[in-house]
Amino acid sequence: VYKRQVSTQSTWEDGTVSGQNATTGDISTLGQITLVNFINPAGLSPQGDSLYLATPVSGDPIEATPGLDGIGTIRQGMIEGSNVQLVTEMVDLITAQRGYEANSKSINTTDSMLQTVNALKR
Repeated sequence: VYKRQVSTQSTWEDGTVSGQNATTGDISTLGQITLVNFINPAGLSPQGDSLYLATPVSGDPIEATPGLDGIGTIRQGMIEGSNVQLVTEMVDLITAQRGYEANSKSINTTDSMLQTVNALKR
């Protein structure tokens, strides 16, 4: 089936990609998406743009069909949710900013005290 002949395309949770022929209406399998897992995902080498390379630390890729062997599934038309808790991150940012301000003020106070001590010595 050629790209121009496909009127609709569907991706199933098991990674099967199918398309409907625009002329005949027949549905046929266009391909299969597979997923990979690693023994140590933290050992992958980030390459940018959400790309990673396997390293000796990450181990060899373990390829599997989506939905089997605990590898996860594929969902068409879904947007991945953020794994960042926005409120928690904002609270942490404000806490860090307040800590910085307190440290900055203590340095200014210490500097002022040292200037006063130096002035008293003269």
